[in-house]
Amino acid sequence: MNHRAALAALGASTFVYVTAETIPIGLLPEMARDLNVAEASIGLLVTSYAVVAGLTSIPLTAVTMRLPRRALIAGTVAAFVLSQLAAALAPTFLLVVVARLLCALAHGVFWATIAPIAARLVPPGQGGRAIALVFLGNSLAIVLGVPLGTALGQWLGWRVVLAVLAVIGAGCVAALSISLPALAGDVPTPLGRRLRDSVLVLRNRSLFAICATTAVLMIGLFAAYTYLAPLVRRDAGLEGTALSALLLGFGAAGLFGNWIIGRWVDRSPGPLLTTLIAVMVLALVTLAPVLGVAPTVVAVLAWGAAMTATPIILQAAVLRVAPEAGDAASAVYVVAFQIGIGGGSLLGERFVSAGRLGWLPLFAALLAVGAWVIVRTSRTAFPARLPAETREPVPTS
Repeated sequence: MNHRAALAALGASTFVYVTAETIPIGLLPEMARDLNVAEASIGLLVTSYAVVAGLTSIPLTAVTMRLPRRALIAGTVAAFVLSQLAAALAPTFLLVVVARLLCALAHGVFWATIAPIAARLVPPGQGGRAIALVFLGNSLAIVLGVPLGTALGQWLGWRVVLAVLAVIGAGCVAALSISLPALAGDVPTPLGRRLRDSVLVLRNRSLFAICATTAVLMIGLFAAYTYLAPLVRRDAGLEGTALSALLLGFGAAGLFGNWIIGRWVDRSPGPLLTTLIAVMVLALVTLAPVLGVAPTVVAVLAWGAAMTATPIILQAAVLRVAPEAGDAASAVYVVAFQIGIGGGSLLGERFVSAGRLGWLPLFAALLAVGAWVIVRTSRTAFPARLPAETREPVPTS
């Protein structure tokens, strides 16, 4: 059976989720004026979202394990639709926060289940490629969703943007309901045991190595990525259209990285990941000094390609080392990723407030080296090569 339509529907869902999660950054002045709050308060919409998503991912995923997968994933996107409509109509900032937190509650379950669902739609050994296809929606959100949403919001208002995202999300719900085959949830298990298993899954040493790699790497990357625009202005003097073009190129390079990695992730995950981390280290070190336009542009594009492709390998590794507990393991992975986003953004703000913007690339590079060491010493989590014939799960230690 051809499941391209189902994978496309899943990818479209990731597109709207990522766009909606980050759109307040692009529309920060417009939202602050309309809601009569400080711009810093609008930034809390992103921070509070990440905190709630991280805290609720494991328990809510455990609670929903028995639900049919098609109904569950469509339900999380439906919750997204309701939250966007509520935020678009909210008369006060407090109600906007409440509406966003509704989406954050569904966020952890959505990301914990979408990769296992994608992997179940394809034959064994092609799960990584399926995940790469679905995660193209992430890159498209950065390349198209956020820039177009920002432009539309500046033209017609931020509420129109959220309403449009809700309409697209409703289309995703319909597409998921039609294209996804019936996929059963887990066998009936007492809730207490499901919650315990979701935590005890960390006893899997390979999974722990994957989550440690994720947290360490993403803390550094998001510390620098949050302040990519001022870094580029400092290093290359790019502003206005030129800066927007380079940031767009960052996302476009990510699309290319996704496409390349998707072809090899089911074959040689270890060498691929160490190579991507090495590319990011070189790019970040290049951004530390002020070297001018050409080196800065090359470094940013290389960083974008490697950074966007890295989660594909990490998520595929999660499913490979915990094949019998994919949802629970993915929930733990989501928490590690949210720690990376929230912790990185917080540390980045501390660096910048202290007048140490130029130190951010070196800080990110240092943590990336730490992640590289974890990968190199965790061969069961990141093997040099998977079995060519069956791509069977790698045994855990």
